[in-house]
Amino acid sequence: MSESPLLEDPPPSSSRSTGQEAGGGLPLREIPGDYGLPFFGPLFDRLCFFYCQGQEKYFKSRIQKYQSTVLRANMPPGPFISSNSKVIALLDSKSFPILFDVSKVEKKDVFTGTYIPSTKLTGGYRVLAYLDPSEPNHSKLKQLLLSLIHSRSEFIIPEFRKSFGELFDTLDSNIAAKGKANFDAPTGGLNEKTCFNFLARSLLSTNPDETELGSGGAALRSLIWLFFTIHPIVSVGLPCFIEDPLFHIIRLPPCMIKCCYQKLYNFFYKHASGFLDEGEKMGIKRDEVCHNILFIVCFNAFSGMKVHFPNIIKWVSRLDTKVQKQLIDEIRSAVKSSDGNVTMKDIEEMPLVKSVIYEVMRIDPAVPYQYAKAKKDLVIESHESSFEVKQGEMLFGYQPIVTKDPKIFERAEEFVADRFVGAEGEKLLKYVVWSNGPETEGPTVDNKQCAGKDLVVLFSRLLVVELFLRYDSFKVELGSSLLCPQVTFTSLTKASAEG
Repeated sequence: MSESPLLEDPPPSSSRSTGQEAGGGLPLREIPGDYGLPFFGPLFDRLCFFYCQGQEKYFKSRIQKYQSTVLRANMPPGPFISSNSKVIALLDSKSFPILFDVSKVEKKDVFTGTYIPSTKLTGGYRVLAYLDPSEPNHSKLKQLLLSLIHSRSEFIIPEFRKSFGELFDTLDSNIAAKGKANFDAPTGGLNEKTCFNFLARSLLSTNPDETELGSGGAALRSLIWLFFTIHPIVSVGLPCFIEDPLFHIIRLPPCMIKCCYQKLYNFFYKHASGFLDEGEKMGIKRDEVCHNILFIVCFNAFSGMKVHFPNIIKWVSRLDTKVQKQLIDEIRSAVKSSDGNVTMKDIEEMPLVKSVIYEVMRIDPAVPYQYAKAKKDLVIESHESSFEVKQGEMLFGYQPIVTKDPKIFERAEEFVADRFVGAEGEKLLKYVVWSNGPETEGPTVDNKQCAGKDLVVLFSRLLVVELFLRYDSFKVELGSSLLCPQVTFTSLTKASAEG
């Protein structure tokens, strides 16, 4: 038996006759859904979102109820942290891209959605992630970031291989001694420490373990600060009656981690001095540059890798052995031609590796939410209808549903390793939107697409390359952790000589 489709053909009464149609000839429909009673509606929806239903069911049940992929809903945190929880949810691949069109939507202070963390967590500044492209400092800060990435590009591959080579050496030792080895942990795991060390080595030419932060100190402090920033919109897995009053009703005071943040700030102020100099030349205050670099490295890059890398391991571990063998052959053949070195040229000759990474990003995006506010009255289209949106209304997209749109992707709920291989597969890349924009486009100072988009794809491919250069096979146990699966390796079979 097959499941009933989430979205059936809407009944005739679902469209209202207004004499208006969108450019594509779609009927204009009232946006369905409601926000419930003041205070109680957002509170009830928060409990459904985190505990009673869970995120995916929260949206899918409403799609089914209203027979629409554009609908009204409340988004956490709600009372008492957020004064306005109301959003228009865009849950299909046709309506979702409006969130990227900065000529129609505003991206000011919407990075974390319906609430804004205290600027005391970022040195008193609204950092780049919270700036709209229309704001003067946005273009300066983004250009500075793009320049940093470009200037350090030659260090990425060697430092990644060095850092993750050390990680795999440790995994080997731990498995030999204990029979299993944790790749990721809620705090202070091997992956977290390695990710931060790699970022510092490649971008700042500094090993954090050899600084005042000590071994693993930078990663742990980053995770603590990250939690204080996002605790209103995440669940840590505690019972509702404990977790909700602790983390979703009031903000954790920034003063509790002032010392922790200051140590991170001191680290970047000392070891990113060349970058701070460049920022000053562009007319940005030195401390503002430093707070932005800290945010970009610790929030955007580090936390993204912390979430994304365990997901990669999870999905690759589930691949058929035949597909894993194809990956091994592709990787080792490309590297063999470079005498065992890994170069950008080699990586570009690994289409299956590339496709696997894009499929992970499609089916399990590290950043599930996108927000924007309508700059003016708009008409937004789903596959079936068009909808009027008023100026100032908050738009929201839930990516894990959007990128599994069955009208775009065949076998949308399945992980298809070679989905993006070949000319036809590459046409689908415009629907891979993990980076706050289509994969077929790139970051500029005029948009909000992730400045490190191409680097993230490179990091991800390098992880798969390193894994299969070293091992013929592996086994893992998967558990749950904050934001991502907890991965424990139980077996690592080293590469055979003929491999």
